[in-house]
Amino acid sequence: MHRYIPAVASWMGINVAEIEVNHHPRKFGKAKYGISRTFRVILDLITIKFLLTYSKKPMQIFGLAGVIATIIGAGVTIWLIIERLFFDQPLASRPLFILAISVIFVGIQLITMGLLGEIIMRTYHEGTGKPTYFIREILDK
Repeated sequence: MHRYIPAVASWMGINVAEIEVNHHPRKFGKAKYGISRTFRVILDLITIKFLLTYSKKPMQIFGLAGVIATIIGAGVTIWLIIERLFFDQPLASRPLFILAISVIFVGIQLITMGLLGEIIMRTYHEGTGKPTYFIREILDK
């Protein structure tokens, strides 16, 4: 992930500039960079985006996904229960009920993972004494 150091440095408030250099043509060997590395580059970009956007607030990504999953699962479950009580539709022959209950549990797990991420993030920053953000300039009033 060395190619993303300027992006991370810029995010931390460091001014990044480019310097022209002379690149000499390869004399020996063959380049190992090909289309097969594209998948790894995409995964690195996703990792950088996650670290830059959600590393300070993991609850916002996991909590949102958890709330959405829980609402969808609860909605489907309530719909199936209403069908069972008022329209005499059997639940035993419908695997959708088990899927809806599973989606509710996945949503609860995602919310819990977001909370644990928040606790770990806060423990890390308090334990190491590292700031959770950087101040570039203090303006006097």
